[in-house]
Amino acid sequence: MAQIMDGKAYSKEILEQIKHKVDKLQKKPSLAVILVGDDPGSQIYVNSKEKTACELGFVSKTFRLKENTDPKELKDLILKLNSDKNTDAILLQLPLPEHFVEQDFIELIDPKKDVDGFHPLNCGKLMTNSNPYAISCTPKGIIKLLKKYNVEITSANVLVIGRSNMVGKPLAQLLLAENATVTVAHSKTKKLAQIASKADILISATGINGLITKDFVKNGAVVVDVGIFRDENGKIKGDVDFEEVSKIASLITPVPGGIGPMTIAMLMENTLELSLKNAKF
Repeated sequence: MAQIMDGKAYSKEILEQIKHKVDKLQKKPSLAVILVGDDPGSQIYVNSKEKTACELGFVSKTFRLKENTDPKELKDLILKLNSDKNTDAILLQLPLPEHFVEQDFIELIDPKKDVDGFHPLNCGKLMTNSNPYAISCTPKGIIKLLKKYNVEITSANVLVIGRSNMVGKPLAQLLLAENATVTVAHSKTKKLAQIASKADILISATGINGLITKDFVKNGAVVVDVGIFRDENGKIKGDVDFEEVSKIASLITPVPGGIGPMTIAMLMENTLELSLKNAKF
């Protein structure tokens, strides 16, 4: 039976360390969160981020814009926050309503305040190992959790299923930086189960319920489930058939309680780091 990689417990340790550092700072880190529309999932995430930021002693500011907000209003808000010396980090909650071109607004955010690490400059710095101002929170949290459980990443055969700009692509870069041998698969990949069954570390970020069955997993493999959604009964589930896969994996993340809490913790860590970096400019 696999050992559980408890992201919830480890995230609490990280948050306690952050609070200890923040308590010693005269100028508290400031996080501005922008939410456009009333998507239920986004509302839950933003409320959680706001609550955690306040518990850590951050200055937390949330800007809630209506679904039909004019794109110019969002642009003006981002530019205002860019020039605000009292704002260290900016988070634009995604997805945006359909009449917004998301990438245009991601690129408007000052890279030095880009807490999600989505700006092309930060993505490019990650690609070239050039110290991005911030690293995408979920991939960063995955690497930290693997290291917490002493998973040997160097020389490991790692399969990442998912190629999004938020998770798959930056995660592949972080794994390469750790000297892993990385394969990135996606919806067009043929013989996915066959490829997956050779991986020492299998990371799935597709949002497809139960995609990863025991046929995808090598005996003793490490399995990380990044997928998260609610079924028709409101129960939170992931990409991995946990009951079956946990019988043959050596380590596995649960959903919930795995990568989700780590993502929030990394957001707070990024906010603190941006605050300290910006104080030097």
